[in-house]
Amino acid sequence: MNKNLPSINNKHRINTQQLDMPPRLLLGPGPSNAHPRVLQALSMRQVGHLDPRFIHLMNEIQSLLRYAWQTDNQLTIPVSGTGSAAMEASLANTIEPGDTVLIAINGYFGHRLADMAARYGANVHTIEKSWGEVFHPDELKTALEKHRPAILGLVHAETSTGARQPLEGIGELCRNYDCLLLVDTVTSLGGVPLFIDAWQIDIAYSGSQKCLSCPPGLAPLTLGPRAVEKLNRRRTKVANWYLDMSMLSKYWGSERTYHHTAPINMNYALREALRLVAEEGLEARWERHQANAELLWAGLEELGLACHVTDKSLRLPSLTTVRVPDGVDAKQVAARLLHDYNIEIAGGFGPLAGKIWRIGLMGFNSRAENVMLLLTALKSVLYGR
Repeated sequence: MNKNLPSINNKHRINTQQLDMPPRLLLGPGPSNAHPRVLQALSMRQVGHLDPRFIHLMNEIQSLLRYAWQTDNQLTIPVSGTGSAAMEASLANTIEPGDTVLIAINGYFGHRLADMAARYGANVHTIEKSWGEVFHPDELKTALEKHRPAILGLVHAETSTGARQPLEGIGELCRNYDCLLLVDTVTSLGGVPLFIDAWQIDIAYSGSQKCLSCPPGLAPLTLGPRAVEKLNRRRTKVANWYLDMSMLSKYWGSERTYHHTAPINMNYALREALRLVAEEGLEARWERHQANAELLWAGLEELGLACHVTDKSLRLPSLTTVRVPDGVDAKQVAARLLHDYNIEIAGGFGPLAGKIWRIGLMGFNSRAENVMLLLTALKSVLYGR
């Protein structure tokens, strides 16, 4: 060793134990527990990100994503990053400075869309509803008429409120105003009925860690023909190099041009998660999520607890928000469930902080035995029996 080098600083050379994490049942707003087959796929040996076998796997992932989203969009890929990366990619690629963007806000993630859009130079307008409510097409039509945006952003499954935004007819409405429809499907893809092409959705994004029951780290993104056309006629470069679909599409397209080193093993995991979706079939999967949600809602009612979203037709089957009874400490109940039963649920934030719990039944976790276990534990924590 070169004697002129500085001496080694061993201050941070700690002696740690082999990793051992508690067996949590993740019934919060995400992540959900990964399916055992997904974890097994994650541990498979690596190949290179341009290896012919990996390129074949990339094709399979794209096809399975198109099935899950019910779309034929060519530009359908998993972004290397969590759901927020695909959210940002959806805006970075379709907004040019000065574009008018309309965001419909009825929860936390609408606010995040508006924040991101402004950072890319958009002229952002918003319309707002109380957290837990949804937008009627007439309200959206009025706002489109007033602002004439290039993009309308909606959250299909608002994770902060448990509300499902109906999408039927909104795509056609946007086309009447020459506007792209951008939809957040992070908590709906793989668990809630969703038809990208039939509902004329131009841009959608999601995450791997919710109804797909895959660890967080990849974020599905799909751009329809109208969105791709807007991307191709940009006058300025996409401001985010890492998320630039004009370059990434060459890696995920026929050219296979290097852009960045894809997370190999995470793609293995996502492929297996999507295989599970295809094996079960979308209709059966959606019905399972709905049936287990209704089992939860009935059990909560028996415990004297009310759902925040009162209209059952507008509740997310993948994420239920429960009102905290008067005099009950929401954080203390969640902490007891975690400490005593290894069950994770989450509280609310923003205007719903301390007022609701958020309970997720997503993908592999949407099972009747999990519902009954949670209800039993919740009854014990709340009522001591």
